[in-house]
Amino acid sequence: MDNNDILIRLRFAMEIKNREMAEIFKLGGMDVTVPEVVKILTRTDDFEEESDDHIECDNHMLDSFLNGFIIFKRGKQEPKPGQPTKVEPSISNHTNMNNLLLKKVKIALALTTEDMLDIFDEGGIRVTKGELGALLRKEGHKNYKQCGDNFARKFLRGLTVRYRG
Repeated sequence: MDNNDILIRLRFAMEIKNREMAEIFKLGGMDVTVPEVVKILTRTDDFEEESDDHIECDNHMLDSFLNGFIIFKRGKQEPKPGQPTKVEPSISNHTNMNNLLLKKVKIALALTTEDMLDIFDEGGIRVTKGELGALLRKEGHKNYKQCGDNFARKFLRGLTVRYRG
């Protein structure tokens, strides 16, 4: 599952409009216009050649969207007095994008562990607390587990069931 597909499925699940998508990108620190959002959200078949009507969503773009989604749902977090502003590490590989999706959507929607387990269940897959904890761990931790495309798809399907009815 590529980053464009993640954005398409998340947009559908949360009923986000194109104008709101552009606003979320801006909150995440990336200027994307509404026509560019439409180009990002167009599906392309693997057999088609790249066209001018499609913009490929890279890891940095998806990370900016997810950060903006947190701000969009929860508001901007003001740093505490005397606390330095921390810089987000740049995303360098595609291996942890599904894990990042789970973490940031959990934060944005203020989901508990039980909520996450219910969403996976509604998506059609049973996940234990231990498995969920491994998916939400920091990469490099001894119990870290990479989130596969199937888990991410089922999670997004469960979000669709929960938020769209």
